[in-house]
Amino acid sequence: MASLKSWIKAARLRTLPLAISGILMGAALSIMDDGFNPIVTILAIVTALFIQIFSNFANDYGDSQKGTDNQHRVGPKRTVQSGEISPKQMKNGMIVLIILSLGSGIWLVTEGTKGLQLTTFLLFLAFGIVALIAAFRYTAGSNPYGYAGFGDLAVFLFFGILPVAGTYFLNIHQLNPEIFLPATSIGLFSTGVLNLNNMRDIENDRNSGKNTVVVRMGSTNAKIYHSVLILIGILAAVIFTALNSRSTFQWLFLLSFPLFIGDLIQINKVTRPRNFDPFLKKLSLATLLFTVLFGLGIILI
Repeated sequence: MASLKSWIKAARLRTLPLAISGILMGAALSIMDDGFNPIVTILAIVTALFIQIFSNFANDYGDSQKGTDNQHRVGPKRTVQSGEISPKQMKNGMIVLIILSLGSGIWLVTEGTKGLQLTTFLLFLAFGIVALIAAFRYTAGSNPYGYAGFGDLAVFLFFGILPVAGTYFLNIHQLNPEIFLPATSIGLFSTGVLNLNNMRDIENDRNSGKNTVVVRMGSTNAKIYHSVLILIGILAAVIFTALNSRSTFQWLFLLSFPLFIGDLIQINKVTRPRNFDPFLKKLSLATLLFTVLFGLGIILI
């Protein structure tokens, strides 16, 4: 019987701040446009957390089956590979998370599409199912897309564009094209976290046949790519705020940027892949801080 400590380890708590950043951003943007719905926002956060934990379970299971999690892996030891949780137990855990995700997701979509056409309800329900499938297919199943180098695109969409735009729409029942600028910021910062993970694991991924973007471009180019992700993310937030500025409070998020820039400077000095590991948590928390400050600036208008 797997211990509670092992399940908590498998849930990878340090990834969860990133999972809710897109939801909080979408909610903040809905406040700015006078359409905030607290019930929708809470349900969106709960659903996002369930899907992220499911994704972490599936990643733990999938990499163990592919042999990517082995004695050469640099990051934290995974629970299936180490024997703390058996493959069967992990499958059962994934089933529980699917049920929880669907339960809260259906409630979320029902609440968020009240008064709208049935097709809108079905469309958002489909988005949720696709998110679950994508979370599983990242490293699990046959021909997982994470092994083919498409993980960055998936993270950009499922951590940035879809949660921000989806939460905004479910709150306010409309879409403003300009919200895709801060959605891009969240998506690029989240992709940066994955890029750091892949820079850390480049040697083992290459030897295991996991052809991430980093494996394909090499460590030197991956550092340049990382800088581009962060800098464009910063620029997108600045452009959005310049276009929608109503108060100096809206620029509060600038207080988070020294964290991003300081880490970029340090990341470009790293020579050993394992030394990228601390920056994953730092970028996740910096993204959450950026989102909170962005939202606080809107509330204080």
